[in-house]
Amino acid sequence: MAVVASLFTIHADVRYEIVRKIFEGGMGIVYEAEQHGTRDFVKRIAIKVVRQSYANQQTFIENFIGEAKLVADLIHTNIVQTYHLGEARGVYFIAMELIRGVNLEQFCQQLADKKRTLPIELAVFICSRIARGLAYAHAKTDKDGHPLGIVHRDVSFKNIMIAFEGDVKLTDFGIAKARGFLQDNEGEVVAGKADYMSPEQADFQITDKRSDLFSAGVVLAHLLLGYNIFKGKTPDDSRLRILSQPIPDFRRLDPRIDARLDQILHRALARNVAERYTTADELLYDLEFYIYHQGYGPTNETLGKFIRELFGQAHLPATNDSHGQTQLLPRSTSPAPAATASGQPAP
Repeated sequence: MAVVASLFTIHADVRYEIVRKIFEGGMGIVYEAEQHGTRDFVKRIAIKVVRQSYANQQTFIENFIGEAKLVADLIHTNIVQTYHLGEARGVYFIAMELIRGVNLEQFCQQLADKKRTLPIELAVFICSRIARGLAYAHAKTDKDGHPLGIVHRDVSFKNIMIAFEGDVKLTDFGIAKARGFLQDNEGEVVAGKADYMSPEQADFQITDKRSDLFSAGVVLAHLLLGYNIFKGKTPDDSRLRILSQPIPDFRRLDPRIDARLDQILHRALARNVAERYTTADELLYDLEFYIYHQGYGPTNETLGKFIRELFGQAHLPATNDSHGQTQLLPRSTSPAPAATASGQPAP
């Protein structure tokens, strides 16, 4: 660990010290780290590092750099903040906001383990925060006011974080599409997680921002039902389900879902993009109207209270097992602070 930590010295007054590994993916590793500055300044951050075996792959490195440049100016409460792109001894890394919390996959696993059901209003609230982040990213322009055309393309459970304070944040723009930032061969390969893809992604077509709205609809349905209706035994099976499986009447799958929420789900999951929500702002409006039109509704504080009670004071997200998956362990077995990488999964 000390060897890794020594790589991240920017200059005499700024250095990064690795605390622990949080996530290890096929092409990169995410660490929790401390940023040290002048006069004992210390800030906890996450650092995403390129694996050495990919350090000489020019296309991968250019996209890693492109991701950092793309998200550097995405400053929004529902998007994980990027602080710095660095290179030391041939290793590229991105310093990012550290989210003390869990991703939606971990969140829903804990719900299942505790035999708890997520309240409808909290599921809609979580998705509304995702829509807020997408609306901001989709509308982002360059310094000259030209639209960047950002499409996240990987809106999924692993890329949505919930902090223990209740903040919901979208992360990992590693396969995002944006003009002038990342090399892209869309139409030739499929990018994204098969069971959260839009039909156009699954069918090797060119995507726009409406693709992310379909994925957000899959996330909402998954939160409401406790399972993903499109998930198959294999990625190819999931893609086929995305393309052809009939969209159900969600009221029959969960009696808590009323006609209006069923309509929202069907519009978000419309296979014909012309029938889908046109913008994330439209989806956001419908979601917020649904939970707030009668008065007071859920807030970050409401969600924070729920997730802290769900995980309890005695449980914290811990370091990885041998397969690189974050696990939840009792405090007594995990001295590390409660934190999950903002950049999970790793590149």
